Amino acid sequence: MKAATANEMREIDRIAINDYGIPGAVLMENAGVAVVRRLEVVVEPLIDRKFCILAGKGNNGGDGYVIARHLVNQGAKVKVFLLGEKTAVSGDARINLDIIDRMGIDVIEIINERDWDKVKLAATFADCLVDALLGTGFRGEISGDMARIIDIINAAGKLVVAVDIPSGVDADTGRICGTAVQAAHTVTFGSPKPGLFLYPGAEYTGELTVADIGIPTAVIARQNIKQNVIMASAVRDILPCRSPAAHKGMNGRLAVVAGSRGLSGAAAMTAEGALRAGAGLVTLAAPASLQDILAVKLTEVMTKPLPETATGGISQEAVPDIAGLSAASDVLAIGPGLGRHEETAAAVRAVIAAADCPLVIDADALNALVGYTDILSECNALPVLTPHPGEMARLTGLSSQAVNADRINIARQAAAEWGSIVVLKGARTVVAFPDGEVYINTTGNAGMATGGTGDALTGIIAGLIAQGLSSHDAAVAGVYIHGLAGDVAAQAGMVGMTATDLIKAVPAALYGIKSY
Repeated sequence: MKAATANEMREIDRIAINDYGIPGAVLMENAGVAVVRRLEVVVEPLIDRKFCILAGKGNNGGDGYVIARHLVNQGAKVKVFLLGEKTAVSGDARINLDIIDRMGIDVIEIINERDWDKVKLAATFADCLVDALLGTGFRGEISGDMARIIDIINAAGKLVVAVDIPSGVDADTGRICGTAVQAAHTVTFGSPKPGLFLYPGAEYTGELTVADIGIPTAVIARQNIKQNVIMASAVRDILPCRSPAAHKGMNGRLAVVAGSRGLSGAAAMTAEGALRAGAGLVTLAAPASLQDILAVKLTEVMTKPLPETATGGISQEAVPDIAGLSAASDVLAIGPGLGRHEETAAAVRAVIAAADCPLVIDADALNALVGYTDILSECNALPVLTPHPGEMARLTGLSSQAVNADRINIARQAAAEWGSIVVLKGARTVVAFPDGEVYINTTGNAGMATGGTGDALTGIIAGLIAQGLSSHDAAVAGVYIHGLAGDVAAQAGMVGMTATDLIKAVPAALYGIKSY
């Protein structure tokens, strides 16, 4: 499913109106009707229910006037509050404002303090508040009267339905511009917007409905929208089909280079994640001193001891051994638990530069690339990088706060600059490709905020590549499967959930997707 930015949606509207001759008033009518259809479901029955519609001076407010008309026609009791004066409303919004004026619907201009008292009183006794204040084109910080009315909406404790997007949420990034309407439901039009899926905006969106308002599908297709939301059906279609006569060699050979003294768990979870994702043969290469520990931890995984440093990480002498292992493998996952010793980091860079097979690069292997991202261009296959915001911050020289504030653009720019697939982990993981295409993942939950879940993702993506998926498809499918496995595991409770619980749930997640 495509997710259009504010500028893309503005252009889509313009083409629909100017090139196809669809009047803006028709689109506004369809938008308002779509919201009323949703209200029929969440506030049932409409008759005699009290609605308070908070409207701005633009087209979002115009949608609100359409909503008011249809609600009244169905027997609801409606008050409309306009933040400003009627004389400031123009265009299609003015047409619909004049209609409800003629219908005798109560439209109150919020101008003086007495008007603010009316808003508070109406919100107190309403069954539902409709946010029609700001649309997707808003930029800047919420302040003044707009902040005041949003605070009234949020303090009322009522069911809130947002029109197109909760006012105060940035449509492109999900950033909250000072304050924002906390909606229980949002009805968005034509195409969803990225900010409805990205946190913190996703937390304000509530249950999302994408409504068709009559824009021709060809108009949306013409925009070449590069933001996508990962859907179960798309993942199902790219997952490998296993032959009834399959044997382990047909399901891929995967090498994992991971672990150091005190960090053997990261290595084990990466290898287990790969197995649970369906890889046929997994070999874990780790410092020799970990051999006994890993042999106890892992039953189905083969292990390969590597030369190590005095501090228990892999040494430069391990590079030839890893090169031989990667040459015999379909994919190499490297990084979890390797530690940050400089000799280990140098060995990692040597392995990345010389690897013959596709790479999945995570954790300490990413830290080894800080200041050395140019070597990614030497890779024989498009590498997959899986940084969390802190690792991304180190790689880009930004703060983790800056990374999270603009996840799509930061990941997109990095993917283009490094010639790599960038999987920016976190709540709503983003997968970016060098051509600018971006995928937003919506599976997963707060129970995954625990050590080791990132290592599991590395193993899952690598396990899919081992089975023949392209690095592109494996990254997209991997993040969805990873999040869905977390959702399956969370059915037993999020608090106290572990990465091992998630890993064990991967087969159930895969089965669910294939049965979708």
